[in-house]
Amino acid sequence: MTKTILVIEDEPAIADNIIYALKTEGFEPVHCTTGKDGLEVVNKLTLNLIVLDIGLPDLSGFELCKTIRKASDVPIIFLTARSDEVDRIVGLEIGGDDYMTKPFSPRELTARIKAILRRTGNKSSEIQLDQNLQQTSPKHFLIDNTKMIIYYHKKPLELSRYEYKILETLLAHPGRVFSRSQLMHSVWDVPDVSLERSVDSHIKSVRNKLKMIKPQYDPIETRRGFGYALKVDS
Repeated sequence: MTKTILVIEDEPAIADNIIYALKTEGFEPVHCTTGKDGLEVVNKLTLNLIVLDIGLPDLSGFELCKTIRKASDVPIIFLTARSDEVDRIVGLEIGGDDYMTKPFSPRELTARIKAILRRTGNKSSEIQLDQNLQQTSPKHFLIDNTKMIIYYHKKPLELSRYEYKILETLLAHPGRVFSRSQLMHSVWDVPDVSLERSVDSHIKSVRNKLKMIKPQYDPIETRRGFGYALKVDS
């Protein structure tokens, strides 16, 4: 499968050389000249690696990297006109995988890209970033309320309407025990016409979908005689 590489570089000559080298090596390059446009591409595409210039016209590549790292571990190679050791250390500490100083050989860049992809198992960005993505208190969950998607360990859960609302309710109050009746009144539009056992059925379905991502761990706790709670350390 062709690997997609995002190049965020505002200098046309440098970008053209990188794109040509990537195409020659069989990669599929996508080019942006600003951090804003680059973030939009990260939102939309599944990427295998990002080549990121530090000195972008609209924001620092370091700041863009921090934003990306909030929700994705896609490999990142920094490009910079400076060779200061401090910059290299900062870039690596905030989540960069490699660092190249201009001028550089495009062939060396593609060689480093190949090496990183081999080392990381050719992993790609696991989730799409969105400005509305919210980190929940249980650290392994993320919620996008605009798209009605909940992510678990950076992977989207395919939830029905009621499954989504039940899990959203539990996420809003980790550790709190909800009775079946409380969940029904929180989730169902007309709770009195449904059976409380339907909550059990939906909880079971949510658990199965969570275990498809993390088989050895169940973040939903059953309190017999009381109800359900989301474990605080989920």
